[in-house]
Amino acid sequence: MRTSSLPSLRRLLACCLLLAGALLWLAGPAPAQQAEAQGKVLTLRVDGVIGPASADFIARGLKRAAEGALMLVVIELDTPGGLDTSMRAIIKDILASPVPVATFVHPEGARAASAGTYILYASHIAAMAPATNLGAATPVAIGMGGPRPEEGKDGAEDDKDAPAGQPARPARTPGGADAMSAKAVNDAAAYIRSLAQLRGRNADFAERAVREATSLSAEEALEQGVIDIVAADLPGLLRQLDGREVAILDGRRTLATAAAVVEHLEPDLRNRILAALANPQLALILMMIGIYGLFFEFTSPGFGVPGVAGAICLLIALYAFQLLPVNWAGVALIAIGASLMLAEAFAPSFGVLGVGGIIAFVVGGLFLIDTEVPGFGIPLPFLLGVALASAAIIIAVGGFAVKSRKRRVVSGREEMIGSLGQVNGPAADGAYWIHIHGENWHARSVDALDTGDRVRVTGLDGLTLQVRRATAADTDDGR
Repeated sequence: MRTSSLPSLRRLLACCLLLAGALLWLAGPAPAQQAEAQGKVLTLRVDGVIGPASADFIARGLKRAAEGALMLVVIELDTPGGLDTSMRAIIKDILASPVPVATFVHPEGARAASAGTYILYASHIAAMAPATNLGAATPVAIGMGGPRPEEGKDGAEDDKDAPAGQPARPARTPGGADAMSAKAVNDAAAYIRSLAQLRGRNADFAERAVREATSLSAEEALEQGVIDIVAADLPGLLRQLDGREVAILDGRRTLATAAAVVEHLEPDLRNRILAALANPQLALILMMIGIYGLFFEFTSPGFGVPGVAGAICLLIALYAFQLLPVNWAGVALIAIGASLMLAEAFAPSFGVLGVGGIIAFVVGGLFLIDTEVPGFGIPLPFLLGVALASAAIIIAVGGFAVKSRKRRVVSGREEMIGSLGQVNGPAADGAYWIHIHGENWHARSVDALDTGDRVRVTGLDGLTLQVRRATAADTDDGR
């Protein structure tokens, strides 16, 4: 019995090992699938201003590459700059990415200015196409003016000469910039220098790009150690990257990109909506549509559609303003301007309220977003056009509303007052039957009436009309 049970135990053990191997094979990707994933390169195209939509798109792309254990992510970049908050979010995602990231300024004629320079420095690999440039990375403070003109020979201000009782002038650096601007520049310079030191790139140019707004062409950037590669196109970049060793979070990785499969990730609907909402002009138009819709609903209650559409547009506009670096004083001025234009329609002030509303609207639009931030300024002609169109629409609609209030009522019990009718004959209790609007009504009159007399309704008592004999003037006025 013992001898015969030994082969059975062996067979049972072999079956268990086979089952465990099958489970391990099912739990993990096949070697062919792993090789295919490791041989893939994901490309992300960022064309335009760096904003919330760009940050969201790159974050999703890097997450997808990490989950799929891809070999490389290539960010094809062409940007004039953008928002500091979005730029720093992108850089944090790049620094935390377990997949190497190559930022490629492409195609020819593209640029990586301002925020694009920081992203280029933060990437594991920095590449540019011929006839491209980078630099001009001086920060622009939202809602603050630039440096004030220098006063005196050395550009310094002497606060001790300020009259008594007046606030002291803002502190200024020896170069003439106010303290807030100096803080922003120093912070940005230290930030980009730390990125340059992390990636072993030219830190001196990085600091000059911030402090002096210096720029370089692709060839100059390669010579000075600012970037790693100059390539004409994406296949050329992948050929040059083949065999290159890159330092990542968990060590170093050797790239094999010569025959890699390239996958292009396109923005989805959510990303496209974010990109649209990041347009301050669209946000401003949505805000005005919201104000119009609520205005129409309040003046003509019961319809519903203008109020619902206006509330939705206003909430979307406020969400868009939350995405943008807006000055909320500008938003308040725009709202005040619209309110003044509405007031002009209902409380005519010979144009004072309307003109004041237009001025407040335009000034609020100018204050809304600093026009020096690339891609986020609101042109003055656009503001003037929206303000004048708003004033014309609101005044026209308000004028129609005022005129409609003076018109006679044309339906309901109130419409009977002042209507003309004809006596059909007497009724009981000294009343009369009056034919009016194709109907016979019971009526009473202080005047003695005969059949065929014309009468005018002066009031209603339940379903009994109060009438009087119509005069020649009533007949001429006819109703």
